[in-house]
Amino acid sequence: MDQPITTRKPHPEPQRDQEEESVHRALEGYYHAGKPPWDTGVTPPELVAMVEGHGALPPGRALELGCGTGTNAVYLARHGWKVTAVDLIDRAVDQAREKAEAAGAAVRLLHGDATRLDELDASGPFDLFFDLSCYCGIPLHRRDAYAAGLTRRAAPGARLLMFGYGPEPVGRPIPEVASWAAGVTADELRARFAGWELLDVTPGTNSVPTFWFTLRRAA
Repeated sequence: MDQPITTRKPHPEPQRDQEEESVHRALEGYYHAGKPPWDTGVTPPELVAMVEGHGALPPGRALELGCGTGTNAVYLARHGWKVTAVDLIDRAVDQAREKAEAAGAAVRLLHGDATRLDELDASGPFDLFFDLSCYCGIPLHRRDAYAAGLTRRAAPGARLLMFGYGPEPVGRPIPEVASWAAGVTADELRARFAGWELLDVTPGTNSVPTFWFTLRRAA
């Protein structure tokens, strides 16, 4: 039976500025409390539709950004995808490893920063990127690095399925998340993801404004 592989960075943590440290501490706090609001343990129907629905993508290589406790990485692996999953918080990666082992799912788990993929063993190319509210928690000055990292690893025609909270002024708290989250807009994604086409924007069903964004890398 295949076993998940967890990779720790063999070098010191990258230097972070004050805002990045604030994000890291907030995320750690959620996992230590056992209550990350984005990590429900249920694979969202939007991902299920992309994997199993009409016109579903054929299984290939997938990279999940901000994988949390591994629910969606395990789901993808059990549906034939070769999965690499990244999370900034070591406790989340440990829980994801346990979940993958229990499911007998082969998931490559990486402990690291989704905006610094060049420092991780996640070379690609990938056919699918999945992001369940990781991007909207990234400080604005690191978002170009996130987009560039995915673009360098995207196979022609690759899809990015992203869930994010709606736009909020920097510094204003978004309900259920934290004061450092700035939200995301379709216009921002068009600007940052050069060489990608925004295929779809679908409002979420949350009590606050949320959206599902689907992008496709140029062939």
